[in-house]
Amino acid sequence: MRSITALFFLFCFLVPSALAQLRFGFYGRSCPRAESIVANVVANRFRRDRSITAALLRMQFHDCFVRGCDASLLIDPRPGRPSEKSTGPNASVRGYEIIDEAKRQLEAACPRTVSCADIVTLATRDSVALAGGPRFSVPTGRRDGLRSSPNDVNLPGPTIPVSASIQAFAAKGMNANDMVTLIGGGHSVGSIHCSLFQDRLNDPAMDRTLNARLRNTCRSPNDPSVFLDQRTPFIVDNAIYGEIRRQRGVMRIDQNMGLDRSTRGIVSSFAQSNALFRKRFAEAMVKMGRIGVLTGRSGEIRRNCRVFNNGR
Repeated sequence: MRSITALFFLFCFLVPSALAQLRFGFYGRSCPRAESIVANVVANRFRRDRSITAALLRMQFHDCFVRGCDASLLIDPRPGRPSEKSTGPNASVRGYEIIDEAKRQLEAACPRTVSCADIVTLATRDSVALAGGPRFSVPTGRRDGLRSSPNDVNLPGPTIPVSASIQAFAAKGMNANDMVTLIGGGHSVGSIHCSLFQDRLNDPAMDRTLNARLRNTCRSPNDPSVFLDQRTPFIVDNAIYGEIRRQRGVMRIDQNMGLDRSTRGIVSSFAQSNALFRKRFAEAMVKMGRIGVLTGRSGEIRRNCRVFNNGR
């Protein structure tokens, strides 16, 4: 009898921990239409604006690489209470209205059930597929964070050395292959303001034809933007890796990945095989989506993604 009692208490101790993990189909019973609702919102927006894939990829990266994938980036700043949105690196993050619309529809269908953190993950996944990237499943069950402070934001910049970037990714449990996959994949549909890559325009090793074209664009007023992938700027594919191998990387970090001995082999392998890139990109996205997640009873399920439930 004592052994049965001991096993019962052991079971009670272990089960909550097991249930607290992310899992595929987390909303299968509590909100069966959760993923389709998010997918429809993203698809409707994508028909009008194909650039949302780049926006959502950036949003998820900027959220996950601060306090983990907890939607802390979505909190609006208030007088006397700045948030992660208040910082320079996040000033140009966009796409919040997509998350807002998905949340509005989900609250109508399944009140206080689907987290904002999961909406970001699902919306980004769906936008990648719409942009010609891989289709993949993501585990869900994240909960929303209770803190959003500009003091927590320390994101890698566009001129970061490869070694420092590898360290930044390692601190989040990711390796050099993940880094090359996510940076190149994210930049395959991204753009950048001219003021942020002046160092590359002054690099004599940069492809001369591309350099001349970029300089001509950047002469325009108001700090114009250019595509990071000059070949297929709205498709999530491996084209950018081929550009990097030809000294046509626009950002310093992109080009350095093709030159550094710790990453150039990865760049070459992706340049030669889109199938390999697609496989690795899907794996790396799922892996990134697990960084620092809150599950079980941690955090909360926000009613409004821009505000903590207690109104803080």
